[in-house]
Amino acid sequence: MPERFKVHVSKDYLVFCSGHFISYEGDKCERLHGHNYRAFVEVEGPLDENFYVFDFIALKTLTKTITDELDHRMMLPTRNRVILLEESARSVRVRYKDREWVFPRDDCVLLPIENTTAELLARYIGERLREVLRSTHRFLPDVMRVEVEESFGQSASWEWRTEIAPA
Repeated sequence: MPERFKVHVSKDYLVFCSGHFISYEGDKCERLHGHNYRAFVEVEGPLDENFYVFDFIALKTLTKTITDELDHRMMLPTRNRVILLEESARSVRVRYKDREWVFPRDDCVLLPIENTTAELLARYIGERLREVLRSTHRFLPDVMRVEVEESFGQSASWEWRTEIAPA
């Protein structure tokens, strides 16, 4: 069996404190609330010329940049079927049935996801990180895992694997 190497980062500063609410069961919507989220990232791949899969410091820095964009923001999904957004220069109006919220635009982050679940937040962070690794560092891991913990003992994860062409 060939060797496999992994790099895993889970630091106390890879956190984001954010507001959100999700739709569920097709036509229900949670009350507005927030979490102190924490992100964990793991990448697998071969060792480079320095005998690293990828540099710990760079991986932490890149992940922190993404989580900082979510920190102290109201996270809103732009692809939700029942939570409707109207964006202006100064505000974001959010509607769900007869409920309505208006948030200052600068306090919101509009995410290209269907719902602000921990699962989709993990995918969002992972896809953003994968793109930065590819474009800036010319690195594409064989496997990437991102876990988002929304409270102690409660988390969801996303995994992406490089497609290997059959021989």
